[in-house]
Amino acid sequence: MKRLQILPLAIFSIFFILMNWYVLGGLQVVAPQSYLPAVFWFVITLSIFSVFYAIIGMQTRGVDRFFKIATHAFLTLFVSEVLFLLVLLSQDAYRLAAGTFYLVSDNQFLVPARNWIWIGVSIALFFFSVLIFLYGILKGKYAYRVIKHTLLFKNLPVAFDGFTITQISDIHAGSFSNSKAVQNGIDIINAQQSDLFVFTGDLVNNKAEEIKPWIGHFSQIKAKYGQFSVLGNHDYGDYVKWENELAKQANLQQLKKYHEELGFRLLLDEHVELQKDGEKIVLAGIENWGLGFGERGDLAKALLGTTKDEFKILLSHDPSHWEVQVKNNLNHVHLTLAGHTHGMQFGIEAFGVKWSPVKFRYKHWAGIKEENNRILNVNRGFGFIGFSGRIGIWPEITVIKLKKC
Repeated sequence: MKRLQILPLAIFSIFFILMNWYVLGGLQVVAPQSYLPAVFWFVITLSIFSVFYAIIGMQTRGVDRFFKIATHAFLTLFVSEVLFLLVLLSQDAYRLAAGTFYLVSDNQFLVPARNWIWIGVSIALFFFSVLIFLYGILKGKYAYRVIKHTLLFKNLPVAFDGFTITQISDIHAGSFSNSKAVQNGIDIINAQQSDLFVFTGDLVNNKAEEIKPWIGHFSQIKAKYGQFSVLGNHDYGDYVKWENELAKQANLQQLKKYHEELGFRLLLDEHVELQKDGEKIVLAGIENWGLGFGERGDLAKALLGTTKDEFKILLSHDPSHWEVQVKNNLNHVHLTLAGHTHGMQFGIEAFGVKWSPVKFRYKHWAGIKEENNRILNVNRGFGFIGFSGRIGIWPEITVIKLKKC
């Protein structure tokens, strides 16, 4: 078992060293000083040993401050060096092509020297990447933005024409460290003055106690027609060791009580009816159901007693649930609100480009999708986990306006 754990680390270490050997060769074009290799390899060796020490110590010390600094510094260095390497590889590919051309035409394999301009571009890209990471870690994870959607439905009750919903997801309270920044997010939520507030799961990373310091913040959220919530995969405590099953279940029960203290009506495979001017819509919520993340939720139970013609909104943490059970369900769910993906907290959404590595796991990982006259919205998340930052995929507060067409 230990060999299986060590082998991937050994392979990655060899790759990282070879990559840095290649990067150093590029740097020496513009910095030929004799001391450069010693300084360079000292930094690389320090980064490797720091991250190994952090990972090994995680078993006893947990995810402490040193772990976060070491792993985030290493990730920043690695990604920035990969960008440097890609530019350098492009130049070397051109040099190889030029040498091959000379070999064919003049019978001499003459490879042009590396151009300092290309190296300069590589260095500039490296430092730009470092700055982007620093912003994402220090500021980006709290750079809340409001994304608004107006959605049209034929059978929306007239009384609910113009009804507004604010959605957040994936709070991950255990990751927060800046109360002022979090309060700013709460103020933005309340400033929307929506009719309804919903939270679509992952209140904590692992343990119920994580939300306790933040109850005073999130309990400020109020909406005319109430605040409703569901559980996400992290809320069940599946990713940490417990003394026994009773301790794990006690943690879950405590988490449910904290939802109540927040003023959130937790929907557990059930639904409520929202009444307005003599008309109603159905708001349902299920326990977490996600491919590879626990299939606990019972949609049939949540919709029991509803008819296919009633206008229904579903809170379901994982968007894979919509793909598998909701979009083709005979009991028509008009709008599903989900989260879970975080947009992987890394990607680009600018200049008409929308990309994140999470696309390889979820085809639709953020925003609105419509199929079979059913609509899904995937919120990018309010908090963060793992990587203590956000780059390009900023924390989201969704505001949806329902319109009758």
